[in-house]
Amino acid sequence: MAALAPEAVAEFEAALRVFADDLTTNFASMTTAQPEDQLKAPVGALVKAAGAALGITVASRTEVRVDGVGGRPDLGVDATGLPVGNIELKKPGYGARPDTFPDARSREQWERFKALPNLVYTDGQEWALYRSGELVGSPFRLSFDPTHAGAAGVATADATALLGVLSDFLGWSPVVPSSPRALATMLAPITRVLRDEVLADVQDGGVMAKLAKEWRATLFPDADDKTFADGYAQTFTYALLLARLEGAQPPLTAETAADELENDHALLSQALLLLGQKKAREAIGMPVGLLERVIGAVDAAKLAKGRDPWLYFYEDFLAAYDPAQRNNRGVYYTPFEVVNCQVRLADWLLNERLEVVGGFGNNEVVVLDPAAGTGTYPLSVVAHAVKQAEPLGAGIVAEVATQLGRNLNAFELLVGPYAVTHLRLSRALTDAGGDLPESGVSVFLTDTLTAPTHEGFASQVSLFQQTLAEEQERASKVKSTETKVTVVIGNPPYDRDEAQTGKGVRRKGGMVRYADTGDGPGLIKDFLDPLVASGGGVHAKNLYNDYVYFWRWAIWKVCEQNDDPGIVSFITASSYLDGPGYAGMREVMRRRFDELWLIDLGGEGRGTRKEENVFNILSPVVIGIGVRLPGVDPETRADTPAVVRYRKVTGSRDEKLKALDSILELEDLSDWSAVSDAWLDNFTPAGAADFHTWPTLADLFPWQHSGSQFKRSWPISESSEVLAKRWQALMLSPVDERGPLLRETRDRKATGSYPDIRTGARLTPIAEWTPTDTAPVAVRYAYRSFDRQWCLPDGRVGDFLRPPLWRS
Repeated sequence: MAALAPEAVAEFEAALRVFADDLTTNFASMTTAQPEDQLKAPVGALVKAAGAALGITVASRTEVRVDGVGGRPDLGVDATGLPVGNIELKKPGYGARPDTFPDARSREQWERFKALPNLVYTDGQEWALYRSGELVGSPFRLSFDPTHAGAAGVATADATALLGVLSDFLGWSPVVPSSPRALATMLAPITRVLRDEVLADVQDGGVMAKLAKEWRATLFPDADDKTFADGYAQTFTYALLLARLEGAQPPLTAETAADELENDHALLSQALLLLGQKKAREAIGMPVGLLERVIGAVDAAKLAKGRDPWLYFYEDFLAAYDPAQRNNRGVYYTPFEVVNCQVRLADWLLNERLEVVGGFGNNEVVVLDPAAGTGTYPLSVVAHAVKQAEPLGAGIVAEVATQLGRNLNAFELLVGPYAVTHLRLSRALTDAGGDLPESGVSVFLTDTLTAPTHEGFASQVSLFQQTLAEEQERASKVKSTETKVTVVIGNPPYDRDEAQTGKGVRRKGGMVRYADTGDGPGLIKDFLDPLVASGGGVHAKNLYNDYVYFWRWAIWKVCEQNDDPGIVSFITASSYLDGPGYAGMREVMRRRFDELWLIDLGGEGRGTRKEENVFNILSPVVIGIGVRLPGVDPETRADTPAVVRYRKVTGSRDEKLKALDSILELEDLSDWSAVSDAWLDNFTPAGAADFHTWPTLADLFPWQHSGSQFKRSWPISESSEVLAKRWQALMLSPVDERGPLLRETRDRKATGSYPDIRTGARLTPIAEWTPTDTAPVAVRYAYRSFDRQWCLPDGRVGDFLRPPLWRS
């Protein structure tokens, strides 16, 4: 803090006396107003006076909103026309240090507010400044109680110290890091505040509720209020950041950013323009203003130094913003070696097997990444095609880049990576000398698995909704038979999808899982029918996985919309290679493709024989490449199983990546193993040892049943004593806390009555338990192979405990 001029201190001391007199008068009256409310006007006037003493024009506003999700500080403060921070008021005598707050509500409120980059807590006497949850200096306490002592209690030392705190507060200027990871970590908590503000306004029926309705009607029909609030908050943050990196200058506002993005990023531009409207500003202006201020201070040149800053940006952002979403959506970057290997092999197949001269550089080749993330696969395609064209001269390179701008497509469901891909792909093509299409690069914010139908937007009156509709119409053209896609390539998400029913439940899987009408199976029926016919229907639940949906969708797009040659190249979980539930999937792949090349990278992270994975995940993975050759009669193809070749790559993670990096063509891998051509057989080669001829356990024990699924981890432990303590804690908890402690799901509620898994008798609901009720007895439990633990075999704490299995 700079030294304060004596005249500034004197001017502020006079204002502090007025402040003290006002508080003494207010609290001496018999008013019924809340103590915090009586502080608002005097504190606002005092902060404005501090600004005047320091030569800063200050305005404060009351951050009013009805009670809802999130909460909002009492005052918002602008300095010299820019948002500078917030002030949270507590009743006199309460203090200004969150670590000493006695009530749970204030502590929970602090957990939200500590995301704010510049925040003052005060009860009128004690003042403390916090930046992103960290205390700046020490809390300052006036030497007198301003609610009782009045102006007589004011001393010059009080005025000097408090003006110092307010000088730091009003002089705040965001110090924005130049590291992408640090920037992602800085932006994530403010975006979280924006998400909570949007959600509260939607639930209060505010201006954002209308936008949520348009979002659902045009973009994501299954999105609930929380999904919309999350998507919109990320849209705003990334659109603002993209505009700053594209050249928008500070002071950055939603309007100036929208102008910068209008030509090449229309959807993001319209999202920003909406927040420029007065009513939207009034509803969620606090976090919007902070994001404008912080992102406006980003140094684009420093951020762009070194290796591509966006490669890991979204993974880092989501890790700080919402770790659960990061895990559920599978937001983990794909190693360069994996991506580049897939791209090289696809290009080799285009040239050598599909007889397409020039591979990706051929004007007839249309490419799609259906789960683009931050654009690593499309960028690798651009880099590879440009490198192949370089010997032919700069003119040919520019021509290839221009045609890639027309023929290279990417779908992405999450707004953050969508915005990053827009930026990275646009720059890569223009840096190579290419001209972008008039409508911009073909990167679409869309759910790949939704059907390619759109009713148009002629009747829409909202410009934002019209832009959304235009985006979906372009995406639908790529999904439909109007666009023949030659290569589908990428790393789709892997996530088990449980049965979802009930009103308001978001249904995953789109046209693959569900038929156009009703809840019957969609395209996945072709995987289910052969499995059920073979007697393996008990294993069908394993098919309900995102990666399976994407494989089925890609087969439909490349192999069933037309009879042209094509390629699908995915790296996914490897369970479809030999899992019993995937027999029907294997049959369809054998019927649709002519060749299947499988590079098994292993990486099992569970059980007793662990192996390093090329990703930071536990599930083993495989690169699967399906090829449809030219000149093959469709009827012959359907009746002739594809030739399947299998190759296992072993070693440490680094050794596997090094091996992939050395592969230029499929023939570089020797020792390919031939695989059975029986329709339902595994995609792995049969072993040579004698025991491979023995009967399987399924042959010897023909009765099979799905295993128990608790859907929560606390009823399972290595110790029965720990389970007894957990049960006791639940029994002694207040009734209204038992739902969260149970970890309620759709199928298990604290208020529900569920049957005993052995007798079928109805059990007392958790909400009605008393400490005198009999506790369940823990039993030994086969948690995983060679991993015996203990569990509470109680039908009230497990969603799908499979009573027949327990009774057997």
